[in-house]
Amino acid sequence: MTGPEDTRPLLLVVATGMRTYREYLLRSISAEYRVHLFLNAEPEWEKEYAAGWTVLPNTMDGPAMAAAATELARREEIAGVLCWDEARIHAAAFVAQAVGARNGDPEVVWRLRDKGRTRAALDVAGVAQPRSIPVKTVDDAVAAAEVVGYPAILKPRGLGASLGVVKVADEAQLRANFGFTQKAEGPEPVVFDTDQPILVEEFVSGEEISVDSVVRDGEVTPLFIGRKVVGYPPYAEEVGHFVDAADPLLADPALLKALQRTHEALGFTDGITHSEFMLTASGPKVIEVNGRLGGDMIPFLGSLATGIDPGLAAAAAATGRPADLTPTRGQVAGIRFFYVAEEDTTIGSLGFAENALPEGIERVVVVAKPGAVVSPPPKGTVWGRIAFAVATGDSREQVADRLAAAEAAFEVKPA
Repeated sequence: MTGPEDTRPLLLVVATGMRTYREYLLRSISAEYRVHLFLNAEPEWEKEYAAGWTVLPNTMDGPAMAAAATELARREEIAGVLCWDEARIHAAAFVAQAVGARNGDPEVVWRLRDKGRTRAALDVAGVAQPRSIPVKTVDDAVAAAEVVGYPAILKPRGLGASLGVVKVADEAQLRANFGFTQKAEGPEPVVFDTDQPILVEEFVSGEEISVDSVVRDGEVTPLFIGRKVVGYPPYAEEVGHFVDAADPLLADPALLKALQRTHEALGFTDGITHSEFMLTASGPKVIEVNGRLGGDMIPFLGSLATGIDPGLAAAAAATGRPADLTPTRGQVAGIRFFYVAEEDTTIGSLGFAENALPEGIERVVVVAKPGAVVSPPPKGTVWGRIAFAVATGDSREQVADRLAAAEAAFEVKPA
């Protein structure tokens, strides 16, 4: 808790996520803001960074949280509301709306959460994207694929982290994989259009990237570009990312125009976004837009590569305060996720040989614990990750070599 003389602005943060993946954000934000947390359980590690907290029955219930925020606002001014949990950003928009924060429009955030609505809004505005048809049944999907063509992409309309996404080459593969997409679930239940919960999309080829951006009064400023590494085809498991402070895409006119037009079409005017594009031969095409900071430690990579603090940038966007977005570093950062080789592996032991790690390794983290039963994708997906390594260097090639050396230093033994 902070004392009565603390004059830092109060920032309300909805949920915190896993400590392994999100503590760095809360740490930096708490240096310049008093943080009040809305959680569904008593805080643990978060207490170090919090000025206060409210435990609520359900942090997915936007109107209920809005009522709690209104009560808090009667006692002290709330400068802004921030959430980086994909499942809760829509609920957090109700909170922001209740206290008059800049990013308080649940309708706009829902347009980002629901990929079907995203596609519809971009289509009206003429923004380049893959053709997309929402469906309910496998027969509907077969009919839609005849329109968009093969290969096609099956995708749930509301999940993140590429959950349930699969590429199908023909009708037989579509029928075989439709259940995989249909049954995909996120960590929290969110109800989308139950009549047409699946999207059948045109497959577009090229390099897939992500762009974390600050949006203020409708002006979009990219912070850093993530170059995605995808594995386990035909599934779209994200097995790594690279961020280069000198990425030429940060000044690419076609991408900047597409980024600005995308946000205008979606009506997103204030906050942080994580947009994904496919760089096709005919130009960038929108894959999706998320109303939050990127996951997979991408913002952390951005901070290592550029020196820009993503937590403070997000807090500034939420409160309307100025933020210093000037890069202070010029290097490349990368992350690689590790998995077991076989399905339903019971882990006996796992860890990194510290003396075998090369120069430039910033962090190695073991996620799984002995005794856990894990699988690689597609069964394991995001939850199949058992460890990861983060490295920096002067080039992508150097960072890739360092991550490969970290993988060689990692050993997992089944029970």
